[in-house]
Amino acid sequence: MSNLVHKSLLQSRSPLISFQRFRGKINIQRPRQPHYERARVLELVKPVYREPEFNAPCREADRNKAIKHIENQYEKIIAREVRNWLDNSQMIAFIHLNSIRQEDFFKVQVALHRFQMNIKIYSKSIIRQAVDGTKYEAIKPLFEAKTAMIFCPDESKIRQLLNVLKKTPQFILMAGIVQGQFLSKAEFVDYAALPDLTTARAQLAAVLDSAGAKIVSDLECHQNQLVTMLDSYVRLSGAKPGQTESGSNES
Repeated sequence: MSNLVHKSLLQSRSPLISFQRFRGKINIQRPRQPHYERARVLELVKPVYREPEFNAPCREADRNKAIKHIENQYEKIIAREVRNWLDNSQMIAFIHLNSIRQEDFFKVQVALHRFQMNIKIYSKSIIRQAVDGTKYEAIKPLFEAKTAMIFCPDESKIRQLLNVLKKTPQFILMAGIVQGQFLSKAEFVDYAALPDLTTARAQLAAVLDSAGAKIVSDLECHQNQLVTMLDSYVRLSGAKPGQTESGSNES
């Protein structure tokens, strides 16, 4: 009896679910029309898009121009900082940055810091605000791509800068400013080959001294020749009486 109760009454049966589709293949290109009530709801919630205006591109361009004219106070502060770096640096190098790891970039920063050089990276908009209407306006085309600037208060350390850049192929020198003069890459390298100011002054003083000494020697040349000729004439004239006296004594 217990086995009968256990098998017939206490046994649980899981329902069998089978999904059936009353139609065959669904037509995606021409679907079946929904029910009337559902069609009403779908029509009610359908989004309404505004038709584009015929002069929408012009209006969008004016709107973007107005947004660009909005001044950013933080960018103005950074632009003043850039202007301060430009005015107070005796040497500035403009570097095109290729892909470089942050670790390698930090090593370059340390190498430049040993020679009191600072490397800075600014956006194009900040550079435009910093140099518009100034003598540095010619550097704006250099910032079309990612560009860094290296500032140094001493222009005599240009050789150390070139040595650091030679060891870093990711940094490409494009141009530079030395003592307020804009130089190309070739002129920047040629300036590094020049001697320092003290040596150049010594060479100039030597050239000027040699030129003055040559002028003095040229002016005194005829006088010296005249003195030499007179001296030789006096010697010859003084030797003739002695020779006559010796000849008479022998006779």
